[in-house]
Amino acid sequence: MSEAALIGIDLAKRVFQLHGAHDDGSVVFRKKLSRPQLMAFVSQQPKCVIAMEACATAHSWGRAFEKLGHEVRLIPPIYVKPFVKRQKNDAADAEAIVEAAARPTMRFVALKSEAQQARAMLFRTRQMFVGQRTQLINALRGHLAEHGLVAARGSAHLKRLADAIEDDDTALLQDIRELGRMYLEQIEGLNARVADLDQKMRGAAKEDGLARRAQTMPGVGPVTALALETFAPDLATFRRGRDFAAWLGLVPKQHSTGGKARLGKISKMGQRDIRTLLVSGAMAVLQAVERFDTPNSGWLKRLLTRKPRMVAAIALANKMARGLWAMMTKQEDYRNPAAMMA
Repeated sequence: MSEAALIGIDLAKRVFQLHGAHDDGSVVFRKKLSRPQLMAFVSQQPKCVIAMEACATAHSWGRAFEKLGHEVRLIPPIYVKPFVKRQKNDAADAEAIVEAAARPTMRFVALKSEAQQARAMLFRTRQMFVGQRTQLINALRGHLAEHGLVAARGSAHLKRLADAIEDDDTALLQDIRELGRMYLEQIEGLNARVADLDQKMRGAAKEDGLARRAQTMPGVGPVTALALETFAPDLATFRRGRDFAAWLGLVPKQHSTGGKARLGKISKMGQRDIRTLLVSGAMAVLQAVERFDTPNSGWLKRLLTRKPRMVAAIALANKMARGLWAMMTKQEDYRNPAAMMA
């Protein structure tokens, strides 16, 4: 069998489809391997390029293949789909991965380290617990509303319901009180878990040099700084700050044709976690501008008079993303907080 210069692997749980090709794209082999057979087969191959779709298990396989001396390329699945010919099956997917990886203009996903994936799990776990807490609070509000106890949304108003459950003067059946206490116990347990994860995230942000540098920018706290280090690739891979802002989905979606530019809402095509945190940080900066007479805040104040607050927050988040790119690539702290609002 001749040697393959590029191998495309369609990842799965148990059965993996492989497609090997020469530099000119001609087929070398098509194979279907089980999970135990995959590493044994790849270890016997000469050094080549191994391409996969960037999915949940791709980073672990990629690190294993790199240890064997291979070059790993991870491709976003949306960029592979146009290369699938006619019918959709594992063999066609593996061939499409090879076709996409061979394109000179293809964009690849950076391989994540185990430490990055561990921090990503920290973020996702916290998000899950916060979502469960919100679900429990809303369920409790809904049940008690049927018995005449109405409270506003949000955890800040939970105490009113807790006091009503413990108040003997409240016209509630004993069964309702016991079930309400069960809800409150679960919510309190989730509060403790979320607080513990918040503390871990703040500690990780203090230990990381890039995260400490990012926090020198107004509107960037430890959670945003750690998310930047966890979910974003090396910012030096972006040619300019606008490319990083576009990767985050903070630039307008284009519908341009015939030389006429048509710009719409932001694309939201990038990394959702960092984008959401930057917009939240920008909202905090806007509140400070509205409440206090900060120096050099003319740009934001003029924008707030012409545009809704969310539009101004997105514009500021775009500016923050560009500033973060400059800080990380030049390895400098944020030097002039007032310039953010100039």
